[in-house]
Amino acid sequence: MNLPNLLTLSRLIGIPFLVWLLLAGFPGHDQWAAVLFLLFSATDTVDGWFARRFGKVTELGKFLDPLADKVFVLTVLVTLVQESMLPAWVVVVIFSRELLITILRSVSLGQGRVIAASWWGKSKTVSQVAAISLLILARPYAWLEPYAVFLVAVALAITIYSGLDYLWRFRYVLALPPRRPAISPLPLKGGAPGPGESVDPLVRRLAAALDRAGQTFSSAESCTGGMVAAAITDLPGSSSFFLGGVVAYSNQLKHRLLGVPEDLLEAKGAVSPEVAIAMAQGARERLGSDLAVSITCVAGPAADGAKPVGLTFVGVAGPDLVLVRQFNWRGDRWENRRLSVEAALKMVLDALAEGKA
Repeated sequence: MNLPNLLTLSRLIGIPFLVWLLLAGFPGHDQWAAVLFLLFSATDTVDGWFARRFGKVTELGKFLDPLADKVFVLTVLVTLVQESMLPAWVVVVIFSRELLITILRSVSLGQGRVIAASWWGKSKTVSQVAAISLLILARPYAWLEPYAVFLVAVALAITIYSGLDYLWRFRYVLALPPRRPAISPLPLKGGAPGPGESVDPLVRRLAAALDRAGQTFSSAESCTGGMVAAAITDLPGSSSFFLGGVVAYSNQLKHRLLGVPEDLLEAKGAVSPEVAIAMAQGARERLGSDLAVSITCVAGPAADGAKPVGLTFVGVAGPDLVLVRQFNWRGDRWENRRLSVEAALKMVLDALAEGKA
């Protein structure tokens, strides 16, 4: 639980106060309700900006943010219907859309995937906030009513379109089996691998190649969150060649732990070939290994500005070696990360096989 998530929760906490203001009868209650509604709605922008700016993005936040928007807006809409300020069928359409997308998110979450809010989803929220604000103010200021009706129509159109957009883009979710249970049971026995488990064959090949070359290895990861290190340390005895790894998810830690220049991060962005190289070189120098691999990518489900989901850069650094390759995966978040790890291990193996390292 961090500050962005607390800001998200404030929208839920503010619901009773807002409903009370809408139902109250004292002078100026609608104006106060509109102000409070806009203030709480603004947290939707602030929490997202803060999370991205300071590296506070969490899976909880990605799930909680759109959920808080839905409950907050729908509660206000139901209150407006009760006050005869809005036709009930409008709320039915909006609620139906939210219900469908919530079901889609729940199914996706059960598969270990989180569907973050899309651009159309955010536009839907903004249009609904604008329409609701004018509806509230149209009660004391009648001249605003035509504008409020127009904005309600626009918000309704965007709401329907954004729902169809979600259903189309994530239609594959409904056909996929769960990857892991929503709540994993606690192990009742020891954690040693069972007879059906095995170490990734790429890791075994990498261990043999590093042993022949007499070299050590380290990793620097961002989007994969330590999956390279986890795959390697699945192999008993990997400490003979694997010195360790750095998971630098935020730009601040890329600079602080790996020495990636701040101006490079600002100019090129975290997902770039230049940053991938700097991460690999930083891991090699700071961890003292002969070889180092780095991964930085847009794992998804949301794009990073102009950089599409699946864009990945893998860097390899050695004594006389600097390699970087670009990959464009087309899977979901989990698949993109898994493919990135596989590509990273193969790149190091290829470098060792060709005698470059």
